[in-house]
Amino acid sequence: MLQVSELNQYYGGSHILRGLSFTAKPGEITCLLGRNGVGKTTLLRCLMGLIPVKSGTIRWQDNVINQRKPHQRVQAGMAYVPQGRDIFPRLTVEENLLMGLSRFPTARAKRVPEEIYRLFPLLQEMKQRRGGDLSGGQQQQLAIGRALACQPQLLILDEPTEGIQPSVIKEIGAVIRQLAQRGDMAILLVEQFYDFAAELADSYLVMSRGEIVQQGRGDNMQEEGVRGLVAI
Repeated sequence: MLQVSELNQYYGGSHILRGLSFTAKPGEITCLLGRNGVGKTTLLRCLMGLIPVKSGTIRWQDNVINQRKPHQRVQAGMAYVPQGRDIFPRLTVEENLLMGLSRFPTARAKRVPEEIYRLFPLLQEMKQRRGGDLSGGQQQQLAIGRALACQPQLLILDEPTEGIQPSVIKEIGAVIRQLAQRGDMAILLVEQFYDFAAELADSYLVMSRGEIVQQGRGDNMQEEGVRGLVAI
């Protein structure tokens, strides 16, 4: 389980994250919603050690990880898919996926897990194509597949629907739900799009000006007026 307690971050004299506390549990999709600029991506970068936190505690699997470097958090079972479809454009699809296996012994890192191709059949069909030749939606599937290759227990997705065609959004949503239903992975999904989040959320958090201003169960999002708190 991921446990975040009283997390604070400052930048240029501004208080960016203000005492954030929440949990993300295995087998559940936790959706973090909010308009642009409220601190969602800053929070994720703090979780992955890309930005040091000023105060507060990040606990993963009962261990405080505030001082761990990004690669150590990956080795501990955390995976992060940032905005912008972060892939290696000159490498093939297969080579991109193999890059996600870097924390494993050399022998194991030479073979893409079959589960990745089962979740994203298109990637198997296109495994010899360069990542830079794929469409935006295909690149997003590749970025998620690469993160899953290391078999994480926590998957963090930063706005995976951004700039993607509706048919691919539906496919990505189905994969996220399948992963949660396995029961051994916690998923933290950052979104602006209410409808996508509402279809998937087991629990939700709404951020505004660096604070969590509302939270609850996904089934109650409509009656609790969450749509009015987010951008789209």
